[in-house]
Amino acid sequence: MSDIDPKALWSISYGIYVVTSFHEGKANGQIANTVIQVTAEPPRIAVAINKENYTHGLISGSGVFAAAVLGESTPLNFIGHFGFNTGRDMDKLSGVAAGEGVTGCPVLTENAVSVFEARVFDTVDAGTHTVFVADVVSGRVLTDGRPMTYAQYHARKGKAPRKAPTYRPPGTEKEEKPKGESSMKKYVCSVCGYVYDPADDDPKSDIKPGTAFEDLPDDWVCPVCGAGKEDFEPEE
Repeated sequence: MSDIDPKALWSISYGIYVVTSFHEGKANGQIANTVIQVTAEPPRIAVAINKENYTHGLISGSGVFAAAVLGESTPLNFIGHFGFNTGRDMDKLSGVAAGEGVTGCPVLTENAVSVFEARVFDTVDAGTHTVFVADVVSGRVLTDGRPMTYAQYHARKGKAPRKAPTYRPPGTEKEEKPKGESSMKKYVCSVCGYVYDPADDDPKSDIKPGTAFEDLPDDWVCPVCGAGKEDFEPEE
């Protein structure tokens, strides 16, 4: 039996980033939370990317990537766009504010407080992921806003994709229902794991608290990944 309580790792601090890259005319971006600075002189960073992800192949091919540090006010559906879709099926950078960096790599600026580009000089095989260690070749601050933390993202009911290094399997975040809480059934998004709770009071939502899932409009979509009502299942 494993002696590891997965919750012991949840207190490690992370940010929320969009990592972009390109190769042979193809470009893509994905959500990452494992972007860290490893040295100051010269400035070097490391990022862990799942080997199955489309962006992994682009970084491996071009040897460059960029990262956008997302701000606290970034909408969940913006994060969901880059975190729960694949660039193999869609152009995730279409319609998103981005420019071309000094390496030719696309640099996303929408909802970002700062951006930087890096050139890979070493890799580490971490099993399911590759850790790309890279020299920072450019960087700039876009706003005076504060970066979003991973804890804030989860507090807003954001979920980690299955291929994320910090993926939390369904059911691991369940909490006991406080006394007096509505017994109305919750529904779980089968795409990203978002839980629709009729008792939630979200001031940014047009849905009134106490609205049963069945009574949601037919065109209602998951606020995280954009999945339709048909992709939701009752919580067990």
